[in-house]
Amino acid sequence: MDARSRGQADGTDPADQWVLNPETGEYELRLNDSAEQPQTPRPRSAPHPGSTAPARVPGQRGRRAAPAPAPASTPEDTPGHGRRKRKPKRSGKKKALMWTGGVLGLVLVGGSAFAYYWYDRLSGNIDTVDIGDVGSNEAVGDGPVNLLVIGNDVRTGEGNEAYGNRDNVTGHADTTLLFHMSEDRTNATVVSIPRDLVIDIPDCESIQSDGSTKKIPGSTVPTKFNESYGVNGRDPGCTMLTVEEITGLELDHFMMFDFNAVKTLSTAVGGVKVCLDEPLKDLDGGSGLDLPKGESTIEGEDALSFLRNRHGLKNESDLDRIEMQQKFVASMLRQLKEDTLDSPSKMLDVADAATKSLTVDKGIGSPSKLLALARELAKIDLKNITLMTLPVVDNPAEPTPVTVVPHPSEAPKLFSMLQNDVSLTEVKKKEKDAKDKQAELLEGTRAEASEVRVDVLNGGGPDGAAQATLAWLQTSQGVARSANEGDAPADVDKTRLEYAPNQADQARKLADLMGLPASAMKPGTEDADATTPMTLTLGPDFKEAGTPIAPPKKVDAQQSRADEKMCKK
Repeated sequence: MDARSRGQADGTDPADQWVLNPETGEYELRLNDSAEQPQTPRPRSAPHPGSTAPARVPGQRGRRAAPAPAPASTPEDTPGHGRRKRKPKRSGKKKALMWTGGVLGLVLVGGSAFAYYWYDRLSGNIDTVDIGDVGSNEAVGDGPVNLLVIGNDVRTGEGNEAYGNRDNVTGHADTTLLFHMSEDRTNATVVSIPRDLVIDIPDCESIQSDGSTKKIPGSTVPTKFNESYGVNGRDPGCTMLTVEEITGLELDHFMMFDFNAVKTLSTAVGGVKVCLDEPLKDLDGGSGLDLPKGESTIEGEDALSFLRNRHGLKNESDLDRIEMQQKFVASMLRQLKEDTLDSPSKMLDVADAATKSLTVDKGIGSPSKLLALARELAKIDLKNITLMTLPVVDNPAEPTPVTVVPHPSEAPKLFSMLQNDVSLTEVKKKEKDAKDKQAELLEGTRAEASEVRVDVLNGGGPDGAAQATLAWLQTSQGVARSANEGDAPADVDKTRLEYAPNQADQARKLADLMGLPASAMKPGTEDADATTPMTLTLGPDFKEAGTPIAPPKKVDAQQSRADEKMCKK
C-alpha cells in the first residue's frame, strides 16, 4: 500500500496516530513536525477595484477534490481571505448534525473521531465548485452565518425518470433554503425560496472546467428563481448572487443536493416519520407512493415521492408542497438528534450518504471544514430554529397567476430582521430584559419637531446622506433647527444619536421621525446648553431619508419550529 493511502511514508499506521487526550476525553490526530507544511493563502478569484494584485487563475469546477491528508489535532485547511475573522476553535463533544439539501435541508454529521479511512473516503466523496469571489473562504467566522442550501432538480439517477424527463443534465434550482445562523449561535431562521418566485437575476461569472471565466448576463425581464442555476451556464455562485440581490444579505457558503440525496439520506437515518390527515396515493406520478392516514415512516423512493407530491394538498401548489417539505425537514432533524447521534455506525452511514450527494464551495470543501460548520450549527436547540417560506403574493403581471413575487411589505420586514440578526424566536430571557431596559429610552414625552436641534454627520452612510437627510428633515418633517456637519471624524458601525439628559424629549421625537432603534440612542450624563444641538451620525445601516433604520420585531408569515412534531396528539 502506498504512502498516501497509509498516511506517512515512514510506515507509521495512521490508526496509531489517534491519541486519547486526557484533558478533553477525545481522540486527536498527532503527526510529527515534518508532516506540517506551511500553506500559502489562496487569493480571491479577482482583485478588488483599484487593486494591483493579479487575478487568480481559477481551478476546475465540478471535479471531486483529491483526497486530503489526515487533519492535524486542530483541523485546518488552506487559509483563505474570508470576510470575517475566524474564532479560535473550542473543544467540545464531537457530535454534529448536517442538514440535507433542497427539500431536505441541511444535515449535520460528526463522530467521536474521524479515522483516516473515513476522512480519506469522505474527502473523495465531496464535489467542490470554484465560485470565485462569491462567499467566504473560511468555514465559520465570528459573525452571523448565511448558508444557501440548493435543491437541484436534475433527474439523473436510477428511478428519477418517473419525475419527468429533463434534457438538461445540469438541472435547475428547485426549492432552495436560506439558512441564517445568529451571531451568538442561539437561534436560526430557515427560509424556503420558491422556485416559481419571479425576480431579476443579476450578471454573474462562472468558472468553467478549463479554468476560464465565463461572463453570464443577467435576465433582461423578471425571471423565475429556478433559472438562477443551470441556465446559460449559471453555477451555484450565480444563485448565491441572486439571493444576495433579493435579500440584501451577504452569503457565506452553499451546499447543493439532488434527488438521490433525499433517497439515500432518509434511508441512512432509518426513515423519517410523517403524518397525513388523509391517505395519500400517487395516481399519475408513477412512483407507487401509497400512504395511509396518520403516521408513517418513509425512506428511499417513498421519501422522494412524498416530497415531490402536490396531490391531496390544500391548493395542490408548490407553496403547499414547501410547507410539507419543511415539516419533513423538522422530523428528520429530530430523528438525527434522538437516534442517529448516539450510534457511531449510523453517523458514519449518514456522513457517507450525505457527502456522496454533496456539492459545496471551496470554503467548506473538506470534512474538517464541514465539521467546523456542523459544530456551530449543533449548538442551536431545535426549539430555536424557525422554518418559514419567503412571504409572497401572486404575480400581478399574469392574468392567471402561476408564479409569485415577494410580498411588498412582509418580505422587506423579513429581510430587515435577517440583516439585523433579529431572532424570530425568543431564546434568552436575559437578553430580552436587557433590550427591554434599553427600549425604555424611547418611553416618555416628545418635543415638537420645530423644537428639535440636531447636527447631522455622515459616518459611513451613502455618499451625500447627511445633506439628503437634512433636506428631508427641514422640508418634510419640520425640523428647521438642523444642520449638515459633513463627514464624521470617524466612521461608526451603526447610526447613533447622541444627546444630553435634558434633550431626551427631542431625541425621542427625532427617533420617531427617523425610525431609529433603541440601540441607536446614546444619552450623555450632563445637561446641554439650550442652544446646543444633538448629534446624529449616519452609519452603514442607514439607507435613505424616510426609510426606518429600526428592524421590525415580527413578520406576518406562517412559521413553524424544528421541534414541532408532524403528528400532534
